[in-house]
Parts: sequence; C-alpha cells; structure tokens
Amino acid sequence: MRDFPSCFGENGVQVADASCSSVVGVSKTPQNLVTCVYQCKLLGKSCLITVVWTKSLMGQCLSVEIDDMSHQCLCKVDVKPSLFSKRKGSRSLEVNACKIDIHWDFSLAKFGSGPEPVEGYYLAVVCKGQMVLAIGDLRKEAFKKSNATPSLSNAIFISKREHIFGKRVFGTKAQFCYTGPIHDITIECDSSVIDDPCLLVRIDSKTVMQVKHLRWKFRGNYTVLIDGLPVEVFWDVHNWLFSSNFGNAVFMFQTCLSSEKLWNTQTLSDLSVMPWPYTESTLSNSKSPGLGFSLVLYVWKND
Repeated sequence: MRDFPSCFGENGVQVADASCSSVVGVSKTPQNLVTCVYQCKLLGKSCLITVVWTKSLMGQCLSVEIDDMSHQCLCKVDVKPSLFSKRKGSRSLEVNACKIDIHWDFSLAKFGSGPEPVEGYYLAVVCKGQMVLAIGDLRKEAFKKSNATPSLSNAIFISKREHIFGKRVFGTKAQFCYTGPIHDITIECDSSVIDDPCLLVRIDSKTVMQVKHLRWKFRGNYTVLIDGLPVEVFWDVHNWLFSSNFGNAVFMFQTCLSSEKLWNTQTLSDLSVMPWPYTESTLSNSKSPGLGFSLVLYVWKND
C-alpha cells in the first residue's frame, strides 16, 4: 500500500472541491463547512450529488450540486444566507429536458456548533416524480411536500469532508455502513508535550488507535474494525508539530472497497471515487453494500 504522503503529495491531502471538476489542496485558513457526497441514479445513469453546508459571519448557506460520474456539472443550486434564513423553500431546474426539484425545510432545525443541521429538517432532490435523495430526519414531510414516490434505487452516502475545531480533544459523528449505527469519533492530541506527544483515536469512547513518538510518526496509516468492517485510518499532523503558522491536521477514515469500485477509480485526488488502493485479498471480502465510505477531517486547534 502506498504511504499517506506519497498518495497526496508532500503538502498534504488534496480533495475535490464542491465546484465542478476542480481540485484544491488542504485549506490554509479555518472554514466552518461540511461537504457530503451521495451516489445515486438520475436520468438513467449514475450521478454524484454534493451537498455543502457552510457557516460564516454572513450566516448559514447551502449548496447542492449534481455531477455525472465524469465530474461534469449538470446543475447547481445555492441557498444563500438570505434564502436560508427563510427556513424553507424549493427550486426547479431543467437538465436534458428533464425537471429536477430541490426542496428544503429548516423551520424546525436544530444546529450544533457546525453548519450542518442536527435534527428537525429535510433536504430532498426529486426527478420525474421520484425521490432521488432525501436527507434529514423529516423524510416523511419531504415526501408529503414534494408528492414524490420512492426511487427504485437508494442514494448511497459515499463521502464526507468536515472541518472541526478544538484545543486538545476533537469530536464528530459518522456512519461507516449504509445501514449501520452512527458512531462518535474522538481525536485527542496533546502536542504541548514536546518530548513525546501522543495521538489517540476513540470510537464511542473506546480507544481503537494510539500513536506514540508522534514527532517521528506524524504521517501514517492504521487499520481498525468498526461494525465488523476494516477501516483504514490515515493521519497527517505535520502542521501541528512543525508548522510555524500552526495549520490544520488531516485525518481520513476509509472503509474497504469492492473491486469493481476500485477499478473504476478515476483520480487519486478525488475522494468521491475512493482513491485508496487495497490488496486483492482484502478486496475479495469487501462486496457488501455500503462499503467505500470515506470521512476526511480537517482538524484545527484553537489557541
């Protein structure tokens, strides 16, 4: 397996940006945003729906972009702070003479410290009267509002990129298998111990990974088991330990791939198509639905 830095370049991880077919490097400044990518059937072919939640001084906003598998942008909707503050709405678009409706309702939404709603909301994408994608806990309301019928194929949540903040302990939540439970993920690093900083990763309060002598092991990878699935954890904390501007660390949690998904991989820098290579022996046991999810965390330390 390739090592972490060689896969992503000496300056760290590169990921696909929300805009069509663009690639950017690790962020230089903190951003309060969450990017979620779903794979679905749309207009008779596989497509990617990218949902970006953002929070800034101007307020909260939402972006929904639909791309084909060659990363050609088919359509994009931006719900800017002025529209977001109205809490509910819809937009209709036409793609290849086909109408696509996007509905949202945040009137009952509850938010945590991040830009993504925690509960009390829905976001729906409807095409030809079928519910292509419905996220949030108010899905029944989404079906009622849109008069949509369930799609013959379910959208699959395949990747999430998130910026998280803290001083020594950093936390988020993730669902590694499509029908599996939501887990609490905690990353702990005390880099103030100059002689021997240590890195800990916990899943649901259980320590699954410990890296000692971090100044010598500031980049690496390790395999853990979550819900019975092998999950590769990659880390790059070089900026925490050696950067003068004290930038962000990067962590990636990647479930094992099916061989079909691996052979269809387009670019190493595009997380939506799962860049990490695996051995054939690993792949042969990785054909269950829901595998191939990746979680990338940009972790910022607050002074």
